[in-house]
Amino acid sequence: MFRFIVMGLRSLFFMIVQLRVCTHMNKHPEKYNELDKYRQVQKIIYKLIKNSRTETIAFGTENLPKEGPYILFANHQGKYDGLGVVATHMNPLTIIMDKRKADMIVAKQMMPLIGGRGIDLEDPKQQIKTLMGVTKDLKEGKTYLIFPEGGYKDNKNTLQEFKTGVFKCAYDSKCTVVPVTLIDSYKGLSGNSLKKVTTQVHYLKPIPYDEYKDMKRGDFAELVKARIQETLDKYAPENQ
Repeated sequence: MFRFIVMGLRSLFFMIVQLRVCTHMNKHPEKYNELDKYRQVQKIIYKLIKNSRTETIAFGTENLPKEGPYILFANHQGKYDGLGVVATHMNPLTIIMDKRKADMIVAKQMMPLIGGRGIDLEDPKQQIKTLMGVTKDLKEGKTYLIFPEGGYKDNKNTLQEFKTGVFKCAYDSKCTVVPVTLIDSYKGLSGNSLKKVTTQVHYLKPIPYDEYKDMKRGDFAELVKARIQETLDKYAPENQ
């Protein structure tokens, strides 16, 4: 928590200025293209990462499809997860976020710039509506970051259960899936130390629709989970 507080204090003036920029861009969307908006979000994220004394190293960026749409399914460890992926993913993407967090002041300004969607983890009907919107976006060419674990606890580099419902978006949009392994991401905005930490983002080999279309959703979710686990087993510090 101390790291998060210090990051906030260090970034205060910068954030006041940049959130006003976000507000302007949101009010005049016709003046800015998708990449302009995404770069603005990245600009903020790079500053937050620097001020939290965190470094994120990306591996496997060559695995990312040259064109969308595709879904990044990543494991979930904490508040930093989305920052680490957006910071290392150069082409625009959008994200599904817990609605309560999406409505908080900073996220509320940034989410519209990337076309993000909030999801109510306690309202099944709203979840279905959100996932239908995600499928529509994917069919229109957008790239999404989704955390199939739904939320996070104090799981660190340990995987939780994958919720199969979110995989329906992949089937309905017939898009490529890219498993993403986050390692030590939980350290990015947590802890009471300001010692510099390093997190890892591993973009794994893509899984095209033709490869999973005949699989049951539960089986496909387990396949994605297994590939993420394999990378954790190989590269997580406690396993080295």
